Amino acid sequence: MTSSPQPQSDITPETLAAALAKTGYLADDELVLIAWLAMKLERPLMLEGPAGVGKTDFARAVATGLDRPFFRLQCYEGLDESKALYEWDYAKQMLYTQLLRGVADTQTNGVSSIGEAIDRLGATETAFFSKRFLIARPLLAALSSEKPAVLLIDEVDRADPEFEAFLLEMLAENQVSIPEIGTIRPTHPPFVVLTTNATREMTDALRRRCAHAFLDYPPPSRELAIIKARVPGISEKLAADLTAVASNIRKMALRKSPSISEAIDWGRALVTLGANALDKKTAVATLGLFLKHDEDRRAVAARIDAIVPDETKRSA
Repeated sequence: MTSSPQPQSDITPETLAAALAKTGYLADDELVLIAWLAMKLERPLMLEGPAGVGKTDFARAVATGLDRPFFRLQCYEGLDESKALYEWDYAKQMLYTQLLRGVADTQTNGVSSIGEAIDRLGATETAFFSKRFLIARPLLAALSSEKPAVLLIDEVDRADPEFEAFLLEMLAENQVSIPEIGTIRPTHPPFVVLTTNATREMTDALRRRCAHAFLDYPPPSRELAIIKARVPGISEKLAADLTAVASNIRKMALRKSPSISEAIDWGRALVTLGANALDKKTAVATLGLFLKHDEDRRAVAARIDAIVPDETKRSA
């Protein structure tokens, strides 16, 4: 038996924080508050920040924690309406046309002109342009959901600026227009989360329609809590070592600063190796879990004596 999503009117900042924590997502108070206000005001939430700080995971955690359907639109250059909103199922339309040919013949039996035949068939024209022939893509699927949904528009900065203009009607009015059908409005407006890694500047029109939050790398105390929550079986010492080393590495001038998700992967790898603490030899050997560019790994390995403090030097 499936549970029903929590009614939006019953959600408070405290219950939202608890729902997120239940999934292992530890959000700070500011993010929880702005997300709750976006829900209450039925405004989209734009999350900005470097890659790997938990923007995508936040939307997924909201859906899981509040037991809501989750829809994701991954943005990319060249993304258009047919991939984001809907496509027509032309094959199905053709099949229906074949099946209903006999009905059309009956309706036009005895007509004396093409105009009269068209008039008779006009009443059935709308049957061929209806929702039954729509293939719903993420935007339409979220708007059509029978339950309040969470819609993630991920990495919107990767899409073309023209795609932002397409989004404005939906984000501002909670509706979309399909020329052949008309305007579609949701029974339950979805909670929309947009993420951006700031690879290009978002337009003022899009920003104006959104609540906004910036996600950065968490302070060591919260990253420690995240690692302990997301890495089953990790020891207190290893979690503390990993947090300290990650903080030291992020202070370096690297090609790509490592993300929280990469710290979690590193922690899981170390637990798999049976490590209870992080020593310098193991750190160098497993840097590929944390750093994804060779020049970064070499730079960190060259400074490992400074990055891994002496007090963490311990046999795994």
